[in-house]
Amino acid sequence: MKRLISVFLLLILGASLIACGPKKKEEKLAPELAQDARVQFEKERYREAIAIYTKLRDWYPFDKLAVEAELNIAEAHFKMEEYDEAAIAYEEFEKLHPRHEKIAYVINQQALCFYNRLDSPDRDQSNAIKALSLFTRLTRQFPESEYVPQADEKRKECLKSLAAHEMVVGRYYLKAKKYKSALARFEGVLKSYKGYGFDEEAAALAEKSRKKLATQESKAAKK
Repeated sequence: MKRLISVFLLLILGASLIACGPKKKEEKLAPELAQDARVQFEKERYREAIAIYTKLRDWYPFDKLAVEAELNIAEAHFKMEEYDEAAIAYEEFEKLHPRHEKIAYVINQQALCFYNRLDSPDRDQSNAIKALSLFTRLTRQFPESEYVPQADEKRKECLKSLAAHEMVVGRYYLKAKKYKSALARFEGVLKSYKGYGFDEEAAALAEKSRKKLATQESKAAKK
């Protein structure tokens, strides 16, 4: 009997400790979280919006509002000009929802993440290459999209940047008397970037490189 009383007292004590312990905050429903995040987003408190959208996505992964949250996380990063994070979020969204009605928009936004960071012609052109690839895919995959006219214009800017880069490298090789390498760059501009503002100069420097190369090879042969 004493043993039963002891067990009973232990159960009561355990229940009391649980009741007195820290209470778990009541989780909000998906619509409530969506509304809270939307308010923060509209107030341009993007970091706070991301935190709430992330909760919504993680707590309610099968709710349709979770899809909206995933896209808005990317949007918030884009608004803050955190283009690396935004590009990853847009790409992930496309992988998860390839048939979503806003996929054309998502691809365009991915492209803008790289386009907005185009560098000067003497610098690395990886952003121009990535933006060009995405804009090209957008125009081919969604030719009727409202984003195509803008994408076409930005594609031209990417190509012009790449052409300018090739000219910078070609001029460097020419100055360094690496005529074969210079010729390859100038001919590449004429072949791949015709009509982007460098045709005349590229042709002239290609001819100059050929003559210099011929003279260089002739002198080498006489030695």
